[in-house]
Amino acid sequence: MNIPSKVVEQAVEEFATLPSIGKRSALRFVLHLLKQDPSDLEDLAQAILKLKNDIIYCKSCSNISDKEICDICANLERDHQTICVVEDVRDVMALENTYQYKGLYHVLGGIISPMDGVGPQDLKIEELITRIKTQNIKEIIFALSATMEGDTTNFYIYKRLKDFDVKATVLSRGVAVGDELSYADEVTLGNSIKNRTVFEI
Repeated sequence: MNIPSKVVEQAVEEFATLPSIGKRSALRFVLHLLKQDPSDLEDLAQAILKLKNDIIYCKSCSNISDKEICDICANLERDHQTICVVEDVRDVMALENTYQYKGLYHVLGGIISPMDGVGPQDLKIEELITRIKTQNIKEIIFALSATMEGDTTNFYIYKRLKDFDVKATVLSRGVAVGDELSYADEVTLGNSIKNRTVFEI
């Protein structure tokens, strides 16, 4: 791509590092930003810096938050005996958008994937076990992607639950095999959590 400005070229390179953004889309973003008022660009730059400097992760569930304990965990009206285990914060947002789930969450930060060098020690699994030990948890809902890696992670956690009096359930397979949870439509996802089934191996 022939760009007559090194400054623009560098900006394009940075935008192109974002997921699903190619060089052409990145160039469109950069040329659009060039037309904006300097104050608008400063607002954008400040918002990006705040993402890195001000966002923290909930000490309880690892969801993104502005406080040490996120609004979901702090909400006394939610079911504090049920934890829905998800891969990342996008899944929390997807499930919250269904308005069907009223329990708590636990964000693992990924799934077990030996091909990618991700093992149980790289995820927030020990933190989940600690919550089960120290809180009055009655049900764990596995809401990981319906993939081999997701199923492997479910199975690993399920084996870790054998010493606890806790019910393990999984989303009904309204979410197609191979699909990522965050891409499921709200109706399908809502029905999947309402019609969850006992996890069996």
